[in-house]
Amino acid sequence: MTIFRRSEFIIAVILIAAMILIGLINPAFWSLDNLFGLLRSNVIIGIMALGVLVVMISGGIDVSFTAFAAAAMYLTVKIMVYYGYEGVALPFLAATVIGLVLGAMNAFFIHTFRMIPLIVTLGTGSVVRGLLLGLVGTSIVNIDKMPPQLIAFGKTNLMNSVSATGTNFGLTAMILVYAGLALVTHLFLRYTMIGRSIFAYGGAPEAAKRVGFDTRKTLLFVYCFAGALAGFAGLLQSAMIWQANPRDFGGLELDVIAAVVLGGASIFGGRGSVVGTLLGVFMLVMVKNSLIIMKVDTTWQRVVVGLIIIIATALTAWRDRKKIV
Repeated sequence: MTIFRRSEFIIAVILIAAMILIGLINPAFWSLDNLFGLLRSNVIIGIMALGVLVVMISGGIDVSFTAFAAAAMYLTVKIMVYYGYEGVALPFLAATVIGLVLGAMNAFFIHTFRMIPLIVTLGTGSVVRGLLLGLVGTSIVNIDKMPPQLIAFGKTNLMNSVSATGTNFGLTAMILVYAGLALVTHLFLRYTMIGRSIFAYGGAPEAAKRVGFDTRKTLLFVYCFAGALAGFAGLLQSAMIWQANPRDFGGLELDVIAAVVLGGASIFGGRGSVVGTLLGVFMLVMVKNSLIIMKVDTTWQRVVVGLIIIIATALTAWRDRKKIV
């Protein structure tokens, strides 16, 4: 397959065309503060999308990751506040481990009881969010109570500037964290045995088992990875917005899944790429950002995201079925 026929190339061309069109309609799109804001908005959705990508390549689906992100974030921040802990590395490790353990719960039910991933993740997400709100609490940890070092970490910028109106803005350093995680995901998907097993399992589970892949370990890795990234992203979001709300991330599942599908991942499993997902995330965030600039109501923004999911899913389904035939 030549580069011109690859999904990533087609997505990139559409993305560039859309950027030019949006810039012509509203020149404010090209302002440096808007572009920096766009990149900032990519970080959390993008990190979660990397986890969902791996799940979709394996032929599964996960809608519990937002609940896991909220639980990992809120529990970690509450513990930090309670003990007055001021570090950064250990809290992020703790949030990641919480997400990983919750992801392992998904893998256990899916593999042990041969349950449908969508049903399992709907259930676990609901249980985790319910327990979080019922047992831990519903109060928001505001900026005045947030751990200072966590806020300082989230405020780190690669460069700072001043807009024409005198407003300070910067390019968040968290974009490097996002890029690093994307690189790691790409490398293990393409160049490791576990990566090959994920593609094989998504393409044909029984065939993957016959050639010697341990499907139990594959499923465990897939859902643990998605959970771990969700937990990490949850705490990162808290650091970037300077508060911890246990009700955060509600409805974000739609945006993340839309971005992954838009990036060319197959709804049938066995196909998808990190580059495509990065482009899909950027396109989705760009469209939503442009709708906000044009003062389109939030309700209609959800309509646009829904249409993107339907169209992107239809196109990928048509592409994959055509190849099967």
